Amino acid sequence: MHKGIVVILSGASSVGKGAIRKALLEDPDLDLFYSISMTTRPKRDDEVDGKDYYFVDHSEFAQAVKDKSLLEYTEFNGYYYGTPKEQVNFLRSVGKNVLIEVEAQGVGPIKLNIPDAVAFFVMPTSLEELEKQINTLYNDDKASAQRRLNKAKMDMEIAPLFNNIVYNDDPEKAHMTIKEIILKEMANRKEV
Repeated sequence: MHKGIVVILSGASSVGKGAIRKALLEDPDLDLFYSISMTTRPKRDDEVDGKDYYFVDHSEFAQAVKDKSLLEYTEFNGYYYGTPKEQVNFLRSVGKNVLIEVEAQGVGPIKLNIPDAVAFFVMPTSLEELEKQINTLYNDDKASAQRRLNKAKMDMEIAPLFNNIVYNDDPEKAHMTIKEIILKEMANRKEV
């Protein structure tokens, strides 16, 4: 049995990764399993522990870092987020393909652990478009909008480190572009 493929999805803040992730996960041709992240952020009313995130306290998260049981982790707005290593390794070992959605700086640590991971960075069509999107989403919180815009600019500087850059002028088109690359990668690995 072949090990599953790890697909990393990242991109600038508010670029529309969620819609692309949803389309990729629902695509029967890809048969992707979503890697659930761990976070110290409080659970929102509509979220389910173990489905949306693994919600933990700071000491539990710190222990996971100390035990090296996270593939990567980051901090944003005072909360920590990380990718549990055990879950990804188990899914791959039973031949499942895994989708990990992370912040741009998380790709390096994952690629160190899983060098054959296929990474995608979702890029906005323009900085002006992204700024408009962020300001629309966070119009009641200008400080948060500015933090997200600053972070998006930093993330876009890291984009050249990714295997694949996909522009999101249309989420369905972006989904199809990513799908084509993943299917090609799956076919190549079956031949080996």
